[in-house]
Amino acid sequence: MASSEMAKNTVVGILKASNKAEDLLTNCLKPFGISLQQFNVLRILRGRKGKPANLTTVQKRMIHKMSNTTRLIDKLINKQMVSRKICEHNRRKIELLITDKGLDVLSQLDLNIQNTEAEILQPLGMEEQKQLRNLINKITLNHST
Repeated sequence: MASSEMAKNTVVGILKASNKAEDLLTNCLKPFGISLQQFNVLRILRGRKGKPANLTTVQKRMIHKMSNTTRLIDKLINKQMVSRKICEHNRRKIELLITDKGLDVLSQLDLNIQNTEAEILQPLGMEEQKQLRNLINKITLNHST
């Protein structure tokens, strides 16, 4: 097989695996009325352990880099899972915090997400998962933005 054909087939395989993982995770989130991107924002904010984040911090940590992060956060604010306030020290800065409702939704989801992640990786043994992670890191670290 030619090098370009191998590259194409490998990239297509990565995209198919990514799509399968996204589908399974999206189905897991559906009963909670949040998207995968909204879930990602909630996990980012929970990981800050009560420390506020600004929009730039959230955007940098997002899995899907997108320009509509503000709209995503607005939806979470409307669902009362995130709060937004103006920074006391810098009136131009907006601070984002996960609310108790957001934390509650995540705690309800934690086990389901963990099980779904295990289901996605079920065909792979632990050593294969480590190998895959190392290979993915090689690709993502080489192309980080």
